[in-house]
Amino acid sequence: MTGGYRGHLAMLAFSALVAGSFSLGSMTANHIDPAAFNAVRFLCGAVVVSLIVQARGGFRRTHFHAPWRYLVLGGLFGAYFVLMFEGLKTAPPVSAAAVFTLTPIMTAGFGFLLLSQVMTGRMALALAIGGAGALWVIFRADLSALLAFEIGRGEVVYFIGCIAHAIYTPMVRMLNRGEPAPVSTFGTMLGGAFVLFLWGGGEVLATDWAALPGIVWITLAYTAVFATAVTVVLLQFASMQLPASKVMAYTYLTPTWVIGWEYFLGNGLPTVYVLGGVALTVLALLLLLKNDG
Repeated sequence: MTGGYRGHLAMLAFSALVAGSFSLGSMTANHIDPAAFNAVRFLCGAVVVSLIVQARGGFRRTHFHAPWRYLVLGGLFGAYFVLMFEGLKTAPPVSAAAVFTLTPIMTAGFGFLLLSQVMTGRMALALAIGGAGALWVIFRADLSALLAFEIGRGEVVYFIGCIAHAIYTPMVRMLNRGEPAPVSTFGTMLGGAFVLFLWGGGEVLATDWAALPGIVWITLAYTAVFATAVTVVLLQFASMQLPASKVMAYTYLTPTWVIGWEYFLGNGLPTVYVLGGVALTVLALLLLLKNDG
């Protein structure tokens, strides 16, 4: 199997695992400060990834040349997750997932600015279709709300976080100096934890951790292991195999996975009209991947 195919499989798994963060995050966001939650989450994620690295041969001194790189990557990724949880305080999970699908458009732009990655005509068409589908879902298929540009605070906050994510993806390749994906992931997790403890250390100390409901601990375990450590490994691996815009194309599957998560958790299905917008995001993914290994 070629590196390109492995990159695609990595991003397929990435999109499914990330989707769980939206559903579980919306159930957790109002119980704990986002900065405190994600500071602990990144620290736990760094511990998990360090075990993976040790099992695969351990760390080398050369892996930590120019450690400022990990502060940059961790800071960007940490900002994304904090703003995601802040947005999920008010934004419905499917709507937030639709905001996430705007990330490929921004990633393509930053990929061009930072790595000179050129967008093809098919990619531009796919990104336009995906963006239209995302807006369809964000505005709940309400044309009057779209024309009035009535968008919720949660979606706006999360969109700012998605800008950080869009910058992060090409920066992974730009700042990589030959480190394996798990090593780079560990550095990113540790750098993110450092930045977030500086940012939200007071909230970490002020949180009554023993009094938190069970859903917070479930979400912390899931996000630390699957939606942080595992997904960052997958994302960093795929970023070294595929163009940045194609890596983020898989975010178009996120609303579909979130619908599945919401149904599994007993929250029902969105309206048929909203499902139409989700279908457009899936079409955008297929266009981006057509005839591509």
